[in-house]
Amino acid sequence: MEERTSYSGATRPVVGHGLVFVPTGFASGQVLAIRPGKPGGVLDAKAPGPAGTQLQVVWKTKQNAPKKPSLLLLGNLLYALEDNGVVTCWEAMTGKVVWSERIGGHYSASPLAAGDRIYLLSEEGKTTVLATGREFKKLAESQLGDGFMASPAVTGNALFLRSRSHLYRLEE
Repeated sequence: MEERTSYSGATRPVVGHGLVFVPTGFASGQVLAIRPGKPGGVLDAKAPGPAGTQLQVVWKTKQNAPKKPSLLLLGNLLYALEDNGVVTCWEAMTGKVVWSERIGGHYSASPLAAGDRIYLLSEEGKTTVLATGREFKKLAESQLGDGFMASPAVTGNALFLRSRSHLYRLEE
């Protein structure tokens, strides 16, 4: 795939349902759902591919595309956290918006899914916890320290959060 205007190494593609979901990152950021073709194939995201080609953009959107946080693919739903605090859930196969809500703040850290929850950490230090699923549901919100740039991590039952000046381990 060739996205000629930009690509951010901060965002990573996710794979599932026979598709590769790619957030293109900076400048004209968009989310692309690509059906892979044969090795060595090239695709211009701004122009339709030749008829009959295996490599193709199945759907794409510029609306609410993250530039730094990576995507989450959970079951048949694709979640994105835009840098300016808008969380969007799409149907992975069609790109149809299931819900889109503003939670506020600025984001660099990628969202984390653990169990049936999604954890979102802002640059201002706010942690927002959402339920996974077809309905937007905010479960919790808290404030910790001086802001998060790094993505959270999980091991066992512990959640690790790195702020600008502290490392937190949250566990029951």
